[in-house]
Amino acid sequence: MTDEAPVLLELRGASKRFVKPLDLVDRVSRLLGASVHAETVHAVENVDLQVRQGEIVGLVGESGCGKSTLGRLVAGLHTLSAGSRAWRGADYSGPQARLAGTAVLPIQMIFQDPYASINPRMRVLDIVGEAPVAHGLVPAREQRELVASLLQQVGLDGSVLMRFPHQFSGGQRARVGIARALAVRPEFLVCDEAVAALDVSIQAQVLKVFLQLRERLRLTYLFISHDLGVVRYLSDRVVIMYLGRVVESAPADELFGHPNHPYTLGLLRAEPGLEARKRRFIPIQGEIPSPLNPPKGCHFHPRCEHAQARCREQAPPLREIAPGHHSACHLNG
Repeated sequence: MTDEAPVLLELRGASKRFVKPLDLVDRVSRLLGASVHAETVHAVENVDLQVRQGEIVGLVGESGCGKSTLGRLVAGLHTLSAGSRAWRGADYSGPQARLAGTAVLPIQMIFQDPYASINPRMRVLDIVGEAPVAHGLVPAREQRELVASLLQQVGLDGSVLMRFPHQFSGGQRARVGIARALAVRPEFLVCDEAVAALDVSIQAQVLKVFLQLRERLRLTYLFISHDLGVVRYLSDRVVIMYLGRVVESAPADELFGHPNHPYTLGLLRAEPGLEARKRRFIPIQGEIPSPLNPPKGCHFHPRCEHAQARCREQAPPLREIAPGHHSACHLNG
């Protein structure tokens, strides 16, 4: 993959907010004078993202930072609250574009828990082969041959066609999920913690399958994970999310070699290692942190405390600090 490769997917100012409306008790309480308001969760806020053809982009962050929501926005499973998204330059921001098929087939998603995302009452033949027949990609008489071929591509024997999901191991179910995503001939796969539930040895096998499929089928990946080791091994470029925002983006070697944002530094310091040493944990005091209210005294960066006042007034924008390396930190300004 090079910088000259065409941009497949682009998000501009993408935001997703979930609103919990007032129930009957809350509405009555409000009529009686109580200060009750609808709750709004800002899951993703003002994200810009470009993914080029053939690229593997690793999306990293702690649980609850908005990684999976961003992946679902990319796949078209969620509508945008604000901003825009485009596939090969064509907008598919609204539900009407998604329903019209603009990006239904080229972008597919592999979910974190294959057992939860697969119908336990269906056999593998139907799990993998239903969508290509329904979309008219193959006639029904060729379904069995197609599914057997897809299973072989992901390292499963074609003889398992008539098995149910509970008859497979976790790694085998993960491969079935990959085969199902490949069945509609996608160009772009969103992998949401696709190997998180697997043993380390099985993880390595599945990651090898992803790399082989990339070369064989010219696939592009958005690989969502909290495992920095997996991301470092697989990704061409890494994007770091914190509290719904992208705070750093760089080629994998550059980011792991020269991290800039205080949160990125904290993630790398928290990465498990073999050495025996004590870790220092500093509890967050006061208000709940947010992009406009970062943790006080985070100690990720020696000069971080001097930027706290600016962070409370304005969320820092992404700035290019090196070729291809962007970071959202006031210390760069």
